[in-house]
Amino acid sequence: MQPMLSQRFEDALVFAARLHARQTRKGTSIPYITHLMAVAGIVLENGADEDTAIAALLHDAIEDQGGASTREEIRRRFGDRVVEIVNGCTDAETIPKPPWRQRKEAYIRHIAHADAAVRLVSAADKLHNARAILADYRSLGEPLWKRFTGGKEGTLWYYRALVETYRQAGPSALAGELERVVAEIERLASGNT
Repeated sequence: MQPMLSQRFEDALVFAARLHARQTRKGTSIPYITHLMAVAGIVLENGADEDTAIAALLHDAIEDQGGASTREEIRRRFGDRVVEIVNGCTDAETIPKPPWRQRKEAYIRHIAHADAAVRLVSAADKLHNARAILADYRSLGEPLWKRFTGGKEGTLWYYRALVETYRQAGPSALAGELERVVAEIERLASGNT
């Protein structure tokens, strides 16, 4: 049985909400914290410990909200293990970011050899993103792809490559669910409705 979450998790939730307060989901007015809470929920539903759940709440903090200074604040507040997981989920922290395809290829190579907690948070993140893409694609159609730097082709390539990478790292319920969602996006994108 999983232990109850402590005050640390609540503190991380408040910290994440404040850190991402001005951020919204790509192309929407949805507060970004909804994504972070969903990712934390997915990892907890898949057996995560508290450090991993806290990292799920903070998985985009270094990349989107301050780089090295945010990393050190996370370390001070939540410890080295949380920072290790967040680092493992960060695809770039430099401004400007490296070119999109280069970053995504490097992330895929990295995630193939990352530890289980990093892969869990990463897969939960990508699953929640893919679910949002699918829902938005159903309602918006082709204009959806304008939101993404990689466009339709690049985004579909990235998610398929992630599915294969998670699958090769070892079968998991999250990899299977991500594969089903990505397959549905691909089916819609091919015009086979």
